[in-house]
Amino acid sequence: MSLRIALFGQAPFGRDVLAGLVEAGHDVVGVHVPPDKGRPDPLAAEAESRGVSLLRHPGFRRKGQPRHERVNDVLAWGADLNVLAYVTVILPVEIVDAPKHRSLCFHPSLLPKYRGGAAIPWQIMLGETESGVTVFRPDEGVDTGPIVVQKGGVRIEESDNAASLYYDKLYPLGVEAILEAVAAVDDGTAGYEPQTEAGASHQGLVDDEVARIDWSKPLAELDCHVRGCDPAPGAHARWGERVVRLFDARRLGEPCDAAPGTVLRAEEGALVLAAAGGALRVGRMRVDAAKKAPAAESGLAAGDRLT
Repeated sequence: MSLRIALFGQAPFGRDVLAGLVEAGHDVVGVHVPPDKGRPDPLAAEAESRGVSLLRHPGFRRKGQPRHERVNDVLAWGADLNVLAYVTVILPVEIVDAPKHRSLCFHPSLLPKYRGGAAIPWQIMLGETESGVTVFRPDEGVDTGPIVVQKGGVRIEESDNAASLYYDKLYPLGVEAILEAVAAVDDGTAGYEPQTEAGASHQGLVDDEVARIDWSKPLAELDCHVRGCDPAPGAHARWGERVVRLFDARRLGEPCDAAPGTVLRAEEGALVLAAAGGALRVGRMRVDAAKKAPAAESGLAAGDRLT
């Protein structure tokens, strides 16, 4: 058997889901990708190369155009199932619930924990040691729908940042989980396990306010904070009137009596900063609007202090 699938997503993740669905024998009847914001989107390019109908709406509400016109563009595909592979555009219920099998959505956490659009950084920032992925059927809530496939056992190492956790670990597992969930829907074996609210959590986006460094935090919390904000938006502190963002950080167990935020020394292009209960080695920094560079090239010297 096979399904007629409408795919909503973006980036290499969406591209790999598209390729996997086609390889599994499904008919991808349409793809929606938001308009490019810089580099051409890999999912859009893959859809075009395969001759799949492609829509690039920025959203499904636009001043001067009724929403139903964009919705009808999607409904015309006649899909049996929608697959949401890292979707950032809000889809109206007229799309989500339209197909025979409704929709499946990917989320990069072990739901019901870490609902929301910044699940990956928050898992690191709040000190989780295990992660995983979930594929669920969307409902009227935010990441609250019944679970179809869940895969855990992903270790969050002390060396992980948001990028390595996603690209090296959750990305391949997520593609696998989506294809497994679609196969279960196709053969009629999909179960829809309601989420419990026990242990549920929802976090907001990680913006500059969230990313600001609090030097009073113990070393372990500071380390998690910096790694969770890496690569975006970058945990930041002040150096006088300048904003300094920290990347490629790892904690050191060495004792330290200096005030937290003080530069202790440079080593192999990095800077070692005092923290509450130890020291933090920072490999790269970005000062104001400059590009990321080795931290030792930031202009900071031993004795300078970030506040």
